Amino acid sequence: MDTQKIDALIFDMDGTLWDAIPSYCRVWDETCAQLGVSRRPVEYQELLGLMGKPLGEIFEDLIGSDVIDRTTFVSALAATEDRLMPELGGRLFDGVRETLEALRSRGVRLFMVSNCSGFGLDNFLNFTGLKPLFEDWLSFGATGVDKDVNLLALRDRYRLHRPVYVGDIQRDSDSTHQAGMEFAWAAYGFGTADDAEFVLHTPADLLNLPV
Repeated sequence: MDTQKIDALIFDMDGTLWDAIPSYCRVWDETCAQLGVSRRPVEYQELLGLMGKPLGEIFEDLIGSDVIDRTTFVSALAATEDRLMPELGGRLFDGVRETLEALRSRGVRLFMVSNCSGFGLDNFLNFTGLKPLFEDWLSFGATGVDKDVNLLALRDRYRLHRPVYVGDIQRDSDSTHQAGMEFAWAAYGFGTADDAEFVLHTPADLLNLPV
């Protein structure tokens, strides 16, 4: 067991800090309408099961390259998201804001890594007003690389000694362990993870970690 204090927490976005799925459903529907893709409206539960995947993979599940070129659709989707999400936003999970503020007051360094679009994390931070609490953030849409690579980039860039990634699905855990880091599972989020070093039943449980 590592006895060194956790010096940084790196957060996933969707299912960990907020729920913005209703807004994402609207983004997908408007993109389909814009490109003339005939499809029933995207439903909450449908998109919920795909959260955490890169946009290209979600596209294959919801639309498919046999319907429209993936690059064309994903590019339009990102533009629609960047246009709508600053206004639509999402709902922070109860206790997130207060917990993040308490962590910063203890000197814990806060970062974000997500598989969202290039401006997804900026939109989140601006909408919620949480940007001053975070030092840096990386996304698949901005870097084009997977979570484990982005996690390592932040660790090395800021010389973090014991960073922990906080996410809500098994894919998050897999990426974390591939990067050689510990994982805290947000059990209140969208999915499951069976090999997390820490389990969080509420965001406030972060305050019980060795920080």
